[in-house]
Amino acid sequence: MPYRLDIAQPPDDALDRLVDLGALDVEHVPGGLAAILPDQTGPERVSEALGGAVVTATPAVGRDEQSVWVLTPRAVDVGGLVVAPAGALAPVGALQLLEADAFGTGLHPTTRLCLELLVRELAGEAQASEGAGVVLDVGTGSGILALAALRLGVPRAIGLDLDARALAAADANARLNGLRDRLWLVRGDIEAVRGRWPLVLANVLAAPLIEMAPALGRCAR
Repeated sequence: MPYRLDIAQPPDDALDRLVDLGALDVEHVPGGLAAILPDQTGPERVSEALGGAVVTATPAVGRDEQSVWVLTPRAVDVGGLVVAPAGALAPVGALQLLEADAFGTGLHPTTRLCLELLVRELAGEAQASEGAGVVLDVGTGSGILALAALRLGVPRAIGLDLDARALAAADANARLNGLRDRLWLVRGDIEAVRGRWPLVLANVLAAPLIEMAPALGRCAR
């Protein structure tokens, strides 16, 4: 079971170190940082990795039963692209995500980095439409990256995942945002699709990402 860890006076590079340790979410709190860590990464290991920082472990609270673990469901603005929990106060045009048992929130550090890359690469709807006709999102989870690409102007996206629950979540999120007709969802691994794409996304764990790297390279145009 993941747990919450409060870190007092963390070092400047604490966020990077926490991501390397597998943090599921990190946010600034008064006096330091709070993070959600998987149970296999014990508090002592985290403290040592952060140069002996004082840490306090408490039970974590998920968004709902068996869902993605985050500290506080909230809207996040990434270069003008707003991602928000469904029903939360957010500007018109925000990408809304339902609570679901699937990986992918704008709060997770690696997801945010991917969103930042998307915003930078797809700057402007006209450029996106001309430069990236179809985006492939491997391990789509909640569909957040594929849907973000669509929101940024990409005409179509393919969301690929092995988990039927993830595909159901991505389907629901696409419908919620009025993007279902532009999203093709496929159950399977990267071998389930054939072709080459101008933009290939894969926000997955390090081990499968390394294993898939050659295939991902072949898929990139």
